[in-house]
Amino acid sequence: MSGARGRELAVEGVSVRYGGVAALDEVSLQVAPGAVVGLIGPNGAGKTTLINAVTGVVRPAQGRIALGGTQLERLPQYRVARCGIARTYQNIRLFGALSVGENVRAGAIARPGRLSDTEARALLARAAMHEADLARRAGSLPYGEQRRLEIARALAAQPAVLLLDEPAAGMNPAETHELREVIRAIAAGGTGVLLVEHDMSLVSAVCDSVVVLNFGEVIATGTPTEVARNPAVIEAYLGTSEA
Repeated sequence: MSGARGRELAVEGVSVRYGGVAALDEVSLQVAPGAVVGLIGPNGAGKTTLINAVTGVVRPAQGRIALGGTQLERLPQYRVARCGIARTYQNIRLFGALSVGENVRAGAIARPGRLSDTEARALLARAAMHEADLARRAGSLPYGEQRRLEIARALAAQPAVLLLDEPAAGMNPAETHELREVIRAIAAGGTGVLLVEHDMSLVSAVCDSVVVLNFGEVIATGTPTEVARNPAVIEAYLGTSEA
């Protein structure tokens, strides 16, 4: 197992402001090793902002972000990644002109030397790309495979915590089912997962706990079942039966 694993991600009282607008307001959550934590909420609730704060893309106005005993909130992105945080993106950000193998190797920032073809294929298999052609141009892959390649690239960094930003977006039901098994297997290997997702069936199937954001604030936490029954969540996000 990688030395990056076995450390909890702790977000404590984090606020992010853009001008006078609070994109996040004192948000707290934890992602333990091997746990899958869902982060849900309406569009604009602050979910991607939280991922950006954890990964060093934006700097919190206040609060603490730590992986184990390492403070992250003032570190640049590359140092956050080397500490053990990896992510995927809401809008796929592969190196489309490069090969599948080159994309996977680009994620191995903390590993010494160059990934072998065997190691690259093993990472692709963890993302359910069992028959992938390492030489194929990444931009020519079908959409669902591009999403899985992005997961494989993130896993190449051997992260303690993997942040998935709407990984099921645009996937068909069969691909989403396969993604469910991928996420479960990643967590079973000891990596913590923070899953931002609108597909509530996926969230319910893989998440140990769920945090709900609305207008940058946490309005509920609990198991998927508890959150789905919470009146504040139903009103803000899941919808009601009223016309």
